Amino acid sequence: MQKSFVKNAIALAALVVATPAVFAQQGTSSVQLYGIVDAAVRHTNNEGVGGNSSLTKMIGGGMSQSRWGINVTEDLGGGLKAIANLENRFLTDSGSTATANYWQQSWLGLQGGMGRLTMGRQYNVLFDLVTSTYSSFPYSPYMEAYKPEIGMSLGARANNMLKYTAEFGAVRGALQYSFDEKDVSGASAKTAGGYLRYSANGISAGVGYQNYDLPQNAKVDAWTLGGSYRMNALYFNLGYGVNKLKGTPGPVDSAIVGGMWGGDTNGGFTRGAADKRQMAKIGFGYQVTPQLNAGLHYYHAKQSGSPVAADNGKANFIVAVADYAFSKRTDAYFGVDYTKIKGGTNIVLDPTSRARDRTGITAGLRHRF
Repeated sequence: MQKSFVKNAIALAALVVATPAVFAQQGTSSVQLYGIVDAAVRHTNNEGVGGNSSLTKMIGGGMSQSRWGINVTEDLGGGLKAIANLENRFLTDSGSTATANYWQQSWLGLQGGMGRLTMGRQYNVLFDLVTSTYSSFPYSPYMEAYKPEIGMSLGARANNMLKYTAEFGAVRGALQYSFDEKDVSGASAKTAGGYLRYSANGISAGVGYQNYDLPQNAKVDAWTLGGSYRMNALYFNLGYGVNKLKGTPGPVDSAIVGGMWGGDTNGGFTRGAADKRQMAKIGFGYQVTPQLNAGLHYYHAKQSGSPVAADNGKANFIVAVADYAFSKRTDAYFGVDYTKIKGGTNIVLDPTSRARDRTGITAGLRHRF
C-alpha cells in the first residue's frame, strides 16, 4: 500500500465527511462517562531466576484492562456529528496508571453519512479488524492476562493518527496514516495501513495491512486475515497474522520490535535476531446458559529469519476460560493457560527465568459502567 495513496485518500475523506453540513446549525450534544474495573488473582509457574519458583499475585486486569473514559458527541445538523474520546487505563490492584501514556486514547473527529474521520492517539487498523471481526471471545475481545494475538498488532495503537472509517451495508473499510515526527524513541512512528471486512448473517471476515517505520530506518510490515461464525449459542473463529521486519534494525529499532513481540501478557517470547513472526489461531465459544460462557482457544507461532539457528523456533499457546455474568454489568471469570516453546534453544519466555513453558491460572471479577 502506497503511503501517498493513503494520505490522499484520507484527505479526500475529510472533505466527503464534512461537506454535507458545512453550514448546518448546531444541535444537541452529550457527554458519556464509561469504564471497566477489573481485578484478578493470577498464579504462574517457572518464574524467578532459573525458573525454579512459582508466583501468585493480584493483577489490575485479568479479563479486561481497567479503564475510565469520556465519549463526547455533538449534533451539528444535516447528519453531521462532532465526536471525541478520552480514555485512561489503570491498574486496579495499585491504583497506578497502566501505561506511560495517561490517555491511551485521545482523539476527536467528524462523523457523517459518508463515514468517520478521527485524529489523535487511537487504535490502529490491525487491532480494529481483529477485535471486531475474529476476536477470541464473543463477550470480551481478548483476555487481558493472556493475549498472544495482540502481540502481532504493532502496539495496537498509534500516536498522531488520521483514520477514516466507512461502512456501507455489510462492508466496512478503514485507512490510517500517522505522521512522522522524527521521534528517536519510536513512540510517534510513521504508520500507514487499512482493512476491509464483511459481516452479515453471523459470518464475519476481513483482511488488513499496516506498516510501521522504525526510527533507525528499519520497517515492519504486518498482515492479518481471518473470520468468525456465530450461530445461536456457538461462536467459532480463526485467524492468521504475520510481522516482517525489513532493513537492518539499530538498537532502538530492535528494542521496539522486542517490546511488541515480548511480554508475558502478549504470549511473548524473545526475538534474538529473527526478522519474521507468524501466528495462526483457532477457537470457539459456547453460551452454556444465559449467564455462563465458555471458550477454548489455540495459537501457534513461528519465528524465523535469524542467521543464528537457535533464534528460530515455534511456540504453542492454549487458553480456556469460563465467564459467569451476575448481571449485565458484573461478571466473574476463571481461566487456565499454557505456553510451550519448541526448537530455537535461544528462545525463552523471559530473560530472568529463561523458562520455555509456563502454566497460568487466573480468577477475577469485572464490573462495567
